[in-house]
Amino acid sequence: MFLKRYFSIFFSLLALTFYSHSISAGYYVYQMPDGSRVITDRPQHNRTAKLVRKSQKIGGMGQSVTNTVVIEPADGADKFDDLINIVSSKHGMDPALIKAVVHAESYFNPNATSRVGASGLMQLMPRTAEIYGVFDLYSPMKNLDAGVRHLSYLLRRYKNRLSYALAAYNAGEKAVRFYNGIPPYRETRQYIRKVIHYHSYYQNQYRL
Repeated sequence: MFLKRYFSIFFSLLALTFYSHSISAGYYVYQMPDGSRVITDRPQHNRTAKLVRKSQKIGGMGQSVTNTVVIEPADGADKFDDLINIVSSKHGMDPALIKAVVHAESYFNPNATSRVGASGLMQLMPRTAEIYGVFDLYSPMKNLDAGVRHLSYLLRRYKNRLSYALAAYNAGEKAVRFYNGIPPYRETRQYIRKVIHYHSYYQNQYRL
């Protein structure tokens, strides 16, 4: 099942044309025959792709990035909705944004651990978690609480510039300060792009 989903996503990506464009452009959301969803800023002429949403504009970095991403069908994507809603409400954050970050960070796996030691749903580094008094990084509630508080802090620090806050969440505040903006790291730019697209996707879900 995993391999089938992996290859369907892989070939969906191959079928798309990649190019540089600002993510401030409008975008289209298509559902593919395998259940995956594709976001692109160009209409697709594939008869098997069903248009499920069209938007004229999406806020973004104002920088040139590849503007196509596949939203993979995530196992357990709704499993933590109640916790996300509770923690987001507690700290005055948008639950769709938090869910987007969790999707990009851990793919909704509370036991995820990165090669650099980031752990849990929101992939917190131990030192970051300690700032918020959290030591059990694999507790979904504690991890979410610390992650939401940290993202809230970053949004305040960067005056609600989401792309800057996400860059700092991914690459660290020192990198944002050093480059006086979004670092030119490919991973960081891709991360910001994914979270922004996921955010739009989950915003649509929350409206239903």
